[in-house]
Amino acid sequence: MTFRILHASDLHLGKPFGGFPETIRNRLREARHGALARLAAAARAHGARHVMLAGDTFDAETPAPETLRHALAAMAEEADIGWLLLPGNHDSLAATELWRRIALQAPENLRALTMDAPVPLAPGVSLLPAPCTQRRPGRDLTEAMSAPTPEGDLRIGLGHGAITDFTALESGEAAASGIIPPDRAARSGLDYLALGDWHGRLQVGPATWYSGTPEPDGFKHDLAAGALLVTLPGPGAPPEVTLCETGQFRWHGLDLDLLPGGDAPALLRAALPAVKRRDHLVRLTLSGRLTLAERAALEAEIAQLGPEFGWWAADLSRLAVEALPEDLDQIDRAGALRQAAQTLWEESRNPALAQAERDVASQALARLYALAQEEHP
Repeated sequence: MTFRILHASDLHLGKPFGGFPETIRNRLREARHGALARLAAAARAHGARHVMLAGDTFDAETPAPETLRHALAAMAEEADIGWLLLPGNHDSLAATELWRRIALQAPENLRALTMDAPVPLAPGVSLLPAPCTQRRPGRDLTEAMSAPTPEGDLRIGLGHGAITDFTALESGEAAASGIIPPDRAARSGLDYLALGDWHGRLQVGPATWYSGTPEPDGFKHDLAAGALLVTLPGPGAPPEVTLCETGQFRWHGLDLDLLPGGDAPALLRAALPAVKRRDHLVRLTLSGRLTLAERAALEAEIAQLGPEFGWWAADLSRLAVEALPEDLDQIDRAGALRQAAQTLWEESRNPALAQAERDVASQALARLYALAQEEHP
């Protein structure tokens, strides 16, 4: 038998995006809600009748009433798709009121997986969920996936949590309890293990994947967001896993190292997406060094490009300035302005000053140069 199912996780409906301006914040929240319809469309297009949501469907244990109602209504509208909803660490079973409301209001095509007992999903297919009991369970909940199922059934595990304690790994401390063994699929005889918690797509083993979030929410994972279409040829056969892109927005953390003599504006344009810029968020970090004229041209390009994107931030604090005495003539040849430029130039080159002070002087000189060019282009 061949069985297809769509694996998604970490939708975080209701995420506030508080660090962003209201306009883009609202659009980001709406894109997360719209991901439900895009997931249903992807499942339908590829012959999958179920969508597994591997935890953190909601960003908080107490989502706003409208967030919950809108999500349930969106799933109900996709009546031909079965939704399998697993509690994660953000919306764990400790959120008793949330799961009570879901039980009362859920449409017929939604199944809340609040127990760790096997669930018959289709003839010959068993789902073995491991719902998060609380934010930090303190034990490996996926042990429940070793439960017996009818002989010959496909066995699909659905869990939420980390396979590695990256914090402990970096610090040399003992790993926290509750870590999912990377070989859980083999230990529990699973044909596929669908995991949530990691927001980027990640293959852990031949039959174990993190799907990542279907709608990106940060700069950490610069990947096309989506869900995983899982095709299971039969018990014991390796799964076929393909990406179905579902994200509306892309988040780009761009680092450019620049040197004098290059065309910095052209390099910047080449690194940026050319289409649908309104649906891209860009965090630009510039380093290296440029002449005053090159720096001014780059700043002008940045000012022109920024409004084309959904959100834009540029950090030039690590971009040094290479200024020559004759460059100061472009600011002014005499008077108070020239004297200020001369002072900043000297401070930027003074080895007796701390590097931070020299950097401040360089940045101020670059700004003064740019303002002079605006005044006398």
